[in-house]
Amino acid sequence: MASITESIDVNVPVRVAYDQWTQFESFPQFMDGVEEVRQLDDAHLHWKSKIGGQESEWGAVITEQIPDERVAWRSTDGKNNAGVVTFHRLGEDLTRVTVQMEWEPSGIVESVGNVIGADDRRVQGDLERFKEFLESRGTPTGAWRGEVEQTHTS
Repeated sequence: MASITESIDVNVPVRVAYDQWTQFESFPQFMDGVEEVRQLDDAHLHWKSKIGGQESEWGAVITEQIPDERVAWRSTDGKNNAGVVTFHRLGEDLTRVTVQMEWEPSGIVESVGNVIGADDRRVQGDLERFKEFLESRGTPTGAWRGEVEQTHTS
């Protein structure tokens, strides 16, 4: 498994950053290569991406979600990946967003990308676009304040 940890400081309150992150269907607006994310219910998502000319689809389950603190997930089929996004209050209007994820590169393109650090740069770029997207709006496109308990795995 390969792993990434990247962070960015966003000039919004922690609640605003967290609320926007829970709007999974908006991810294609700032995540490079993500073509679609469909939220099937409170804990299940379906992803479509096209990276390096390769199209992929996979399911994911939110394994833990605590408002203003963290969103954790793991794939349920397709691309093998898991991770957590955490939100840290640095000030009244400043939040650190940290992404930690692991995935299993498949094929030569993903394996080479991992070795040369392309995946780290992609995630950092996604975070920079998230920052720009949210700071230019000032408010989230929506919010989901519910919780998913860590024991939820189906």
